[in-house]
Amino acid sequence: MKKLLVSIVVLALAFGAKAEIPVGYGLPHVAPEQVGMSSERLSKIDGIVNAAIDRKDFPGAVVAVVRGQQICYMKAFGCKAWVPKEEPMTVESVFDMASLSKCMGTTLSFMQLVEDGRVRLSDEVRDYIPEFAPWVNPDNPKEKVHITIEHLLTHTSGVDSYINVKNYCKSHPAGQPDSLIHYIAVNTGRHFRPGTGYIYSCLNFVTLQNILQRVTGERLCDYAQKNVFDRLGMKNTRYYPIGTEIDAETLANICPTEVQEDGLPYRGQVHDPIANILNNGNSGNAGVFSNAEDIAIVAAAMFGYGQWNGRRILSPLTVKKMLTVPARQPEGIGRALGWDAKNWYCELFSDNTFNHTGYTGTAFAFDMENQLAVIILTNRAHPHDGGAVSQTRGLVCNVVASALMEPAPKCQKCADKAGHQKGARHHGKNAR
Repeated sequence: MKKLLVSIVVLALAFGAKAEIPVGYGLPHVAPEQVGMSSERLSKIDGIVNAAIDRKDFPGAVVAVVRGQQICYMKAFGCKAWVPKEEPMTVESVFDMASLSKCMGTTLSFMQLVEDGRVRLSDEVRDYIPEFAPWVNPDNPKEKVHITIEHLLTHTSGVDSYINVKNYCKSHPAGQPDSLIHYIAVNTGRHFRPGTGYIYSCLNFVTLQNILQRVTGERLCDYAQKNVFDRLGMKNTRYYPIGTEIDAETLANICPTEVQEDGLPYRGQVHDPIANILNNGNSGNAGVFSNAEDIAIVAAAMFGYGQWNGRRILSPLTVKKMLTVPARQPEGIGRALGWDAKNWYCELFSDNTFNHTGYTGTAFAFDMENQLAVIILTNRAHPHDGGAVSQTRGLVCNVVASALMEPAPKCQKCADKAGHQKGARHHGKNAR
């Protein structure tokens, strides 16, 4: 089990309402050396990303590096679009987050319900969706095990990973979310005893979406906007349910994805078929659009154990629970609540690292021990599905890790080398 290595009390005090961060949109941008990073080492990112663009792995990218509460590297590369015309990428460009929606939208929202006493991680899904089928022992049909919310969040439910949307639509209506969740509840597979195996499943998060909506009476897209994105001051992050009117300036800032039969790419319309065709753009598995500046705020909030610049979305204990692999989970799975806890593309980061990726070419990883985050946003699904980003993710993360020159400060105030020579006095006598 992973353990967070910094005191909750220290972090809660250090990153609270009095944190020395300028009020306004986004994290401060500083030179790498100001936060113990090497600008020479970080400059190697440029060559890695440009080489991938030259190979046509993806048209363009935005890469950002966060240390503590500050951005020390952010650059745009290549093109935002190739079709119908070439457009340059900018650091402000907004991307279809794909499965990063699972952690940024669904998980952060759902953990609020847990800490508000509205649901429990141990609750069975059938408590909220009565028809949700259990796993049935094939060798003893009388033995049934019901799936819990924790199983959904950790992808240990055993539920099918996805739905073939084309086949589904032959016998079920598109664009009717109630029909979709009933199908997931009754007709999808249960491949092992819940909690004993791992299948990464978009259907888990569509189910979490429906539980949230039944508990709150709000659509996930509306709940997350109000209680997560707006509360953190994320100016460029939102869902775009089908039928949403998007002004021309906003639309032009969004990176398009795959070209459709009419010769035009999706733009401001989620790429994922379940989210788009079956769930109308309001979906637990995909649908969030965001940019690097806003994701950096999420990183800062994680390092602040649920708050940034006095803006709180979760409590320190809730964040600690979210970023802990359940003790009962079989060894080797490595899934925390909504987050991947295995450093499969962050080879040099600490064991206290959490990450998620998205099908469209997005990635977000943060190392709690070193207060270091890497955001890699690419448009690999444009103009056609088939681009590659895995190698670039790993190479960039290793370079970022190599750029670390100093250990993480105990708190933001301690990061000021000019003061605090007498240790943690400013934390108060109970902070040790």
